[in-house]
Amino acid sequence: MNITVIGSGYVGLVTGTCLAEVGNHVLCLDVDPAKIAMLQAGGIPIYEPGLEEMVKRNVAAGRLSFTTDVAASVAFGDIQFIAVGTPPDEDGSADLQYVLAAARNIGQHMDGYKVIVDKSTVPVGTADKVNAAIAATLAARGVSLDYSVVSNPEFLKEGAAIEDFMKPDRIVVGAGEERAIDMMRRLYAPFQRSHERILFMDVRSAELTKYAANAMLATRISFMNELANLAETLGADIELVRKGIGSDPRIGYHFLYPGTGYGGSCFPKDVKALVATGRDNGHAMRVLTAVEAANDAQKLRLVEKVVAKFGADLSGRRFALWGLAFKPNTDDMREAPSRVIVDELTRRGAQVVAFDPVAMHEASRTMAGIAGFAFADDMMSPLHGADALLIATEWKAFRSPDFSELKRLLLQPLIFDGRNMYDPAWLRAQGFEYHAIGR
Repeated sequence: MNITVIGSGYVGLVTGTCLAEVGNHVLCLDVDPAKIAMLQAGGIPIYEPGLEEMVKRNVAAGRLSFTTDVAASVAFGDIQFIAVGTPPDEDGSADLQYVLAAARNIGQHMDGYKVIVDKSTVPVGTADKVNAAIAATLAARGVSLDYSVVSNPEFLKEGAAIEDFMKPDRIVVGAGEERAIDMMRRLYAPFQRSHERILFMDVRSAELTKYAANAMLATRISFMNELANLAETLGADIELVRKGIGSDPRIGYHFLYPGTGYGGSCFPKDVKALVATGRDNGHAMRVLTAVEAANDAQKLRLVEKVVAKFGADLSGRRFALWGLAFKPNTDDMREAPSRVIVDELTRRGAQVVAFDPVAMHEASRTMAGIAGFAFADDMMSPLHGADALLIATEWKAFRSPDFSELKRLLLQPLIFDGRNMYDPAWLRAQGFEYHAIGR
């Protein structure tokens, strides 16, 4: 099939590349000439394990190409994926200006039947707005053409996006017209050879499903963080509690890991958007409002532990920070807890030297100019003369460090672990003072 993907960011690039991998011809559109030039030159603008190699393979095979030509992109694809950004507005609602601009462009240039697929995370009712934008544009042209608007939300985890796309546990498609349903079924046939994974439903239910899924996962994280903070006060070990409740099949183990709060491009934005949707429709989303408040507070948890140890004034203190990205296997710094940690420590007068295996370039762009904050070229050098080590991201490289060297480099053997990476009893037996989350 000929597929157009509008937007070559995280979702668009992964979607287009994976669809090309199974034999489709895919044209990815972006209005950013620099991004398209990078992609055409063999580079990619994001870090995602395995993506660069897959992009190069499909470009070389002639199945994947990139353009800034809107008219050419509309002409190319029988299916038009809209995968542009939906940043939060000031009130937390999703900004649909880029989605609707893409819809109007399709309406302006289409000359035959198209299936227009909302791949971006959008609030309930967006398909109606996309439909109206295309209809108005066609009317202004004085033409009448058939088209279908479909909701097909993405469920991609950063750091595992390719596996999630190629081996999905479910494919949600909101559509009401048989022609569009048939095309979407054929498109996704290669991804469900072993058993049926497509869940067909009405468009509004599909739109709500995406927000509901991310809001549920965010809720589990905030719940565990609240429980971890209580466990500390009570003298319980949250890791044992996690195993105790996770073994219940009604609960399961996924997303029950306490830490420094969730971040990234999805959970914070989607929780805000769902709260805004509830508010706009007369429903107070009380649980999600609490989830958001708990997460904001949790991002300061590691700093609170530092302050309890050293006092509120951290002038003259120096801290090593391992991890900047909001999670491992990505360079995404959006809403990363590390940003709150660095801001608060430096505001209190401390110096912070940080290392991340992948996110250094992105972090230098988003965190440049913070007084008292610097980057290191490797994970051990920030430890030289530091008062303590703080861990904000659970990269594999941090799992088994040379603790004897770590102990030698630090001014004192002190670790504040925001990701519960180590065994407290063993570490204390080695002479470390160890502060984790809920342990």
